[in-house]
Amino acid sequence: MKISSKLSEVREYEERMGDRIADSDRPAFHLSSRVGWMNDPNGFSFYQGKYHLFYQYFPYNTVWGPCHWGHAVSEDLIHWEYLPATLAPDEEYDKDGCFSGSAADLPDGRQMLIYTGVLKKEMEDGSFRELQQQCLAFGDGLNYEKYDQNPILTKKDLPEGCSAYDFRDPKIWKEEDGTYRMVACCATPGRDARIVMFSSQDGIRWGKGQLLIQNFDRFGKVWECPDFFRMDGKWILLTSPMDMLPEGFEYHNGNGTLCLIGDYDEEKGVFTPQHDQSIDYGIDFYATQTILSPDGRRIMIAWMQNWDTTPGYRLDPTSWFGQMTIPRELSIQNGRLYQWPVRELEQIRRNRILYENVYVNGEMELDGITGRCVDLEIEVRSADPNHPYGKFVIKFAAGGRYYTMLSYHPEDCIMKIDRKFSGSRRAIIHQRRAEVPSENGTVRIRLILDRYSAEAFINGGAQTITANLYTDMGARRITFSAQGAVSMNLVKYDLIP
Repeated sequence: MKISSKLSEVREYEERMGDRIADSDRPAFHLSSRVGWMNDPNGFSFYQGKYHLFYQYFPYNTVWGPCHWGHAVSEDLIHWEYLPATLAPDEEYDKDGCFSGSAADLPDGRQMLIYTGVLKKEMEDGSFRELQQQCLAFGDGLNYEKYDQNPILTKKDLPEGCSAYDFRDPKIWKEEDGTYRMVACCATPGRDARIVMFSSQDGIRWGKGQLLIQNFDRFGKVWECPDFFRMDGKWILLTSPMDMLPEGFEYHNGNGTLCLIGDYDEEKGVFTPQHDQSIDYGIDFYATQTILSPDGRRIMIAWMQNWDTTPGYRLDPTSWFGQMTIPRELSIQNGRLYQWPVRELEQIRRNRILYENVYVNGEMELDGITGRCVDLEIEVRSADPNHPYGKFVIKFAAGGRYYTMLSYHPEDCIMKIDRKFSGSRRAIIHQRRAEVPSENGTVRIRLILDRYSAEAFINGGAQTITANLYTDMGARRITFSAQGAVSMNLVKYDLIP
């Protein structure tokens, strides 16, 4: 299989430079870039007995650059092995970037990647815009060759009123009858988001796209990274809107995430949402992609980052930037999306410590409850039902002047993540709040820590809060405090890959 000189150079560079990064300087069990920059997950798939995850990648620097595809594989979604980079922007139609996409198996045993090829075009006013078209590559799980008839989908394949300059992020899947479907993001010239669905008999030749849903300026502007699937008797659309306006505590300013749950009329090709929510309520979460695992679970992974913090919140110095969330099992409960860490994470739990009915009033520490690679399950409630507590706080990655804080105020049902004391020296996003309902202040929190990140799963996964923290590794303390009296149950595990 022919490998371009540009891709060969990338592979040589990443092998040489990636090996210089010590395992102890990376997340312990979250996938990070092999070297340089990482953003969106791509091509999340199960192929030839392994999970494959590709990712947006610029190996030559820790800031965004012309997009390549990095590649890693895993047998358990926890331990990842780097493979050589898969795609480089080395053709005329994608010379300015191989943007996000997905993967599907073909009947002949090959794996097919579909991605957005980017070519900058000069406008009449002298400015440049990115022409975005969909392209294919075929391979064996290690090496992939671009289709000689790329691009396979262009503006002419879009419904009327769609722009050629925000047409990206195709997500493909195979139906039970062997045919293929795909959704992609596009937008009007005024940048109002649309999701378009395509159909194909063979995954290579596609019909004209049909409008699945239009935003009408409700959730931000352009949408990115769509995913559309059946689950628990409903259809779910996941996407990442740009330039959102806040709505209470449900949606925040900037680039966010959106889950729409509803019904899909296959004859008319129309998706009708009945419920909307954020996918994650924290600071660092974007660009989801899901897979249906061999045992039937719908598993989601996302880029654990926020575009608005990438310039100013990072390790310094560092030769890698960007990591993925822990893969999460999805379900629909009580009409909303629930998430839970994949059960494979339990395989690396060690050193169980249990505390029951701990009385918390003021700040305290508990013997053995410390660390930066930790799985912590906590349940808090008022110690006296007749006297509700005013606030409960967990501080973690704490030491000296450093800590990150997760707090809950039962009176107004607000949970807050706050990392302003985590060591950052820039005025970026440090706090986010979410409305978390509870009965009499009882709340359950599962907190996953992995060196440079925290992921909180609230009330069985009804809501999640995700944030990066680049605090000195010496900050390992975990403390608990309350205003008013709290009774707390706690189980703690060390996570040792």
